[in-house]
Amino acid sequence: MSSEHKHLALSNVGLAFDHPEAVAWGPDGNAYAGGEAGQLYRFALDGGAMREVTRVAGGFLLGLAHDADANTYACDDRNACVHRITPDGAVSIYADGDGEQRMRVPNYPVFDDHGNLYVSDSGSWGARDGVVWKVAPGGKASIWDRQACAFPNGMCLSADGHWLYVVESCPPLISKVAINADGSAGERVVVVELPRQVPDGVALDENGDLYISLYNPNIIYRLTAAGELITLYDDWEQLMLIAPTNIAFGGPDRKTLIVASLCGWSVHTAPMATPGLRHRYPQL
Repeated sequence: MSSEHKHLALSNVGLAFDHPEAVAWGPDGNAYAGGEAGQLYRFALDGGAMREVTRVAGGFLLGLAHDADANTYACDDRNACVHRITPDGAVSIYADGDGEQRMRVPNYPVFDDHGNLYVSDSGSWGARDGVVWKVAPGGKASIWDRQACAFPNGMCLSADGHWLYVVESCPPLISKVAINADGSAGERVVVVELPRQVPDGVALDENGDLYISLYNPNIIYRLTAAGELITLYDDWEQLMLIAPTNIAFGGPDRKTLIVASLCGWSVHTAPMATPGLRHRYPQL
């Protein structure tokens, strides 16, 4: 790998995870990850401690989000729902669709400041039948957007809360959907196209730069606010990253980038100069 493609000082957390798709930073000062057998892991970024909080029967936990009380909201594509998992591991279904349509592949959740949970529902690969759900506080769900339909995957909210960034993995691009003043979905804008690649996760920093993890190939990009696409890490040999999926900023100063590798057993971290956006932990 050329030096210009190794701008991240990645390190392995040093714990064994079961093919983690998801990572998140909780309000309790812990990091979280999911597993392919329904595990929810809570762990320290220094690798010193890890606990399996629970194991959801028949599940595969994808994206994660938290409320102010450190309850975890976990997308489960096998059980086709979003679970609410308490800090002591009690599991309940928070949302699974509405009266007309069930969630099919709930993939990634994002809270806004009002406690609404946006959930990407990927649909079928290549079919452009994905949607974004909006789940009101308490769990009532409705389809919010059908424009970002090309296998919607990882998401993040802009600093001002006016735009929802959406990974559309097939065809490969990142879009953003406006959040209107009345809460409805506005225009969809393509942010960047990534031909012959498979983007998965996104996160924003305080400068407005967008970090993008690619399931294939094993790359992490930084898209600057000015529109320059910079390769931060290109692991074409799969020495560290093996299909990076969700990414999140964590640590007490939000200066640690946390990276999940779905096709491996590891979570990686990297120190960052610029903090990630503040985390939104609504009181529900």
